[in-house]
Amino acid sequence: MIQLNNIALHFGERTLLSGVTFMLNRKERAGLVGKNGAGKSTLFRIISQQQSADEGTVEHPKHFSMGFLKQDLHFEGNHTVMEETKSCFAEVGHIEKEIVEVTAELAERTDFESASYMELVEELTDLNARLDLLAPGTIDAQCEKILKGLGFKEEDFIKKVSQFSGGWQMRIELAKLLLTQPDLLLLDEPTNHLDIESIIWLEEYLGNYPGIVLLISHDKQFLNNVCNRIFELEWGRLTAYTGNYDKYIVEKEQQREILASAYTNQQKMIAEKERTISRFMAKATKTSMAQSMQKQLDKIERIEIPEFDTKAFKLRFPEAPRTGRVVLEVKNISKSFGPKLVLKDVNFVVEKGEKIAFVGQNGMGKTTMAKMITSQLQADNGTLHFGSNVALGYYAQNQAELIDVRKTVLQVMEDQAPAEQRTNIRNILGSFLFSGEDVEKKVSVLSGGERARLAMACMILRPSSLIIMDEPTNHLDIQSKEVLKQALDDYEGTLIIVSHDREFLQGLCTKVYEFTNHTVKEYLGDINYFLEKKKMADIREIDTRKDKLADTAAPAQEVKVDHEEIKKARRRMQYVERDIEKLEAEIADLSGQLHDPAIYQTDKVVEVNRKLMDKQEKLNELMEEWERLVGVIG
Repeated sequence: MIQLNNIALHFGERTLLSGVTFMLNRKERAGLVGKNGAGKSTLFRIISQQQSADEGTVEHPKHFSMGFLKQDLHFEGNHTVMEETKSCFAEVGHIEKEIVEVTAELAERTDFESASYMELVEELTDLNARLDLLAPGTIDAQCEKILKGLGFKEEDFIKKVSQFSGGWQMRIELAKLLLTQPDLLLLDEPTNHLDIESIIWLEEYLGNYPGIVLLISHDKQFLNNVCNRIFELEWGRLTAYTGNYDKYIVEKEQQREILASAYTNQQKMIAEKERTISRFMAKATKTSMAQSMQKQLDKIERIEIPEFDTKAFKLRFPEAPRTGRVVLEVKNISKSFGPKLVLKDVNFVVEKGEKIAFVGQNGMGKTTMAKMITSQLQADNGTLHFGSNVALGYYAQNQAELIDVRKTVLQVMEDQAPAEQRTNIRNILGSFLFSGEDVEKKVSVLSGGERARLAMACMILRPSSLIIMDEPTNHLDIQSKEVLKQALDDYEGTLIIVSHDREFLQGLCTKVYEFTNHTVKEYLGDINYFLEKKKMADIREIDTRKDKLADTAAPAQEVKVDHEEIKKARRRMQYVERDIEKLEAEIADLSGQLHDPAIYQTDKVVEVNRKLMDKQEKLNELMEEWERLVGVIG
């Protein structure tokens, strides 16, 4: 359990957080939403004690652990992926050492009824529970499971962390947090660097998470699938809603309507009383009555309509220049980076007016293809042929980071604008919520969302017939994403969009290209159609592999050896499962003994604790053997 009480934070005259209060219990999964700059990440830093609040407190039990998905990563360059991931288990050694120390102290104590003795008992119970959760004997198996869920392949485990991009390094950091299973898991935009398959895996994992999850996300579908509570930060104040994101939207609108109705009725009542008071004040005989009514009116608690932040930037892409039917033809494109093959013999055609989604796991070549189309990379083999009169517009995945931070907002636009647009720069900036003195701000002080809006403002300075956008929704709040989606839906040119955001792609793209195994597969439908067909395709591939194995004329002796191995593995698994069941019962019994305060009045506690750790170690070994046997049986 964690509780925030009246958290407040001020920057000069500006109040960022005011009276923020809420409580979260075990297994609750809450989403924190609000516009860019509302203070969500700041609140996370306060909760994790990386920043102090001006007022208020954060309360939680002793030995309460927190994990915070950091945006600034510092990995040792010589570590492999597996080594870096396993480094999160340093806590295991610390816990085991503490258990030994606390157990030794309990063995020496004789003040069994004292409060300090009972505190030690409680501490030992908590430490044993934490150690059970981390399960030190199955570290390798746990790491492999989490890393594969987040998109890593087995061959990646021995590669250096420095070989991976920032997005993949962020996945390693996320894996470390999930493996340590802190009591409170703080995730700030966890889906920004994940592909669709990894997002689905993370949703399922968080759905069964044993601790508390508090996350910041602008992915509505992710919030719907994970969260059972929503906290909204608006104008410094926090409002709690029960249910997922969709329920929050409905309830928020209902509350606004109820409040507006109550406000209207109260205003009518106040106006009627004020008219009566005015009439009575004009008559000397009723002056005292009027004064009494005025005092009653002054005591009424006035209903106030809160100020809602409804500002949204306005985006409309310039009219697309006319092109021929074929906008882009990709023929036999191949691309490698050193020994790593990314794309091989890729072919597809993009026709006028099509809106295509590039999807697939990170590292499969989506951004590489986008960069080849925009001439930032050269293909090793094959050709890219543009149709007639194609004007290209490109929004890179790190577009907002490419802007010169030393310049002002206005200077950035002036550098990008063609001569005919120079007189219109301030109007364009105003539609992107940069008005008045905002245009003189240095880019260095802008938030991620503000930089993304500035990059898009630069993009619409010139008309394009083919727009390519690589992860454009990163750093955009939900309202801004809706504005961008509507603008792209209204855009009459041709669109290629690289994105992992399912909700953003739904209804926007009518064709999906999946990048997988060095090639591209075409799906003639939206992202929901793709996900549905992808699941069916996986089943067919499994069936096909079985058919091929059955049809293969393998030597009879080899087949016999395979069957013998499987038969032995099945027999062994029966014994392993029996032993696991027996050990789990014994561990439960020993844990129950340690929960009994009476045991701490004897010297038996040391022996029981030693037995518990020995049996836990044996159980971990059996679990590893069980997993190996599963691999043999298939």
